[in-house]
Amino acid sequence: MSYGQQGGPQSQWDPWKPQSQQPWTSGGDDGQTPDWAALAEASETRNKKRRMLFIGGGAVATIAIGTAVAMAVVSANGNNEASGNPSNLPASGSIPSSSASAPSFAPTSAPPPLDPREFIASKAKDTAPLSAQSLFPYAKLPMGSTVYKRGATTDTKSCAPTAQGTLPKVLTANDCTRLLRVTYTTKDVAVTIGVAVFDTEAQATRARTQSDKKGFIKALAGDGVKAFCNAATCLTTANSYGRYAYFATAGFTTGKDVTNQSTTVYSAGNDLRLFTYRQIHSRGEAQASAAANR
Repeated sequence: MSYGQQGGPQSQWDPWKPQSQQPWTSGGDDGQTPDWAALAEASETRNKKRRMLFIGGGAVATIAIGTAVAMAVVSANGNNEASGNPSNLPASGSIPSSSASAPSFAPTSAPPPLDPREFIASKAKDTAPLSAQSLFPYAKLPMGSTVYKRGATTDTKSCAPTAQGTLPKVLTANDCTRLLRVTYTTKDVAVTIGVAVFDTEAQATRARTQSDKKGFIKALAGDGVKAFCNAATCLTTANSYGRYAYFATAGFTTGKDVTNQSTTVYSAGNDLRLFTYRQIHSRGEAQASAAANR
């Protein structure tokens, strides 16, 4: 028995498969025509499914691309610090903590400088050698535009005999232990400076405040300086610094009186008092410096 093709199942036609056969209506013969309406409906159904697949695939692709861009933006705006535990570190590696404290150092400060006045305020600290030559070392002393020439000097432990008027009593009452004198001259003007030494600053201050116009240091002549201020009116002053009180007697070597118009005498007296102050202060500075370097 042989079998023909007419009795088997009809092949399925798929418009998307080039080799598939087109379906024909049942019960027909060679004169039958295809059902075009059914074919069109089947084709439309398949096209709709295909479009939906394309649309769905596009949405997925758009979402994937948007996610990738977002990740790139986060990476670009980040601080490039690794998060979690990076696996590419060596076994012994460690990440330094950003909160690690900086090394600290103990605060240091230079010691305050020693006060020169402390070393000239009392006998206990003022121990440097002292003499008329060390206190007044310059044979020629320039002060501004004037140069003063040094005359005689004296150094005595008996203070009262070097003073006149009310000053000897003041020196004795405050326990003056030593008195140094020097005379400087310029042209016809002479100035004698007398430096009285006490054990304490308080004694020197009292001696200065207790002195008055009736008491003064005796003018010192000698070494080329003629006697002055023996009978004439002269300029007298009193000052103190530390444990030292210093007095000045200034006048003319010609014997004339000092008046308010005697500017050269006033200027000379100011120069020599300033020089004396500086010398006493320098004495304190030298001792303070030596103490600081011990």
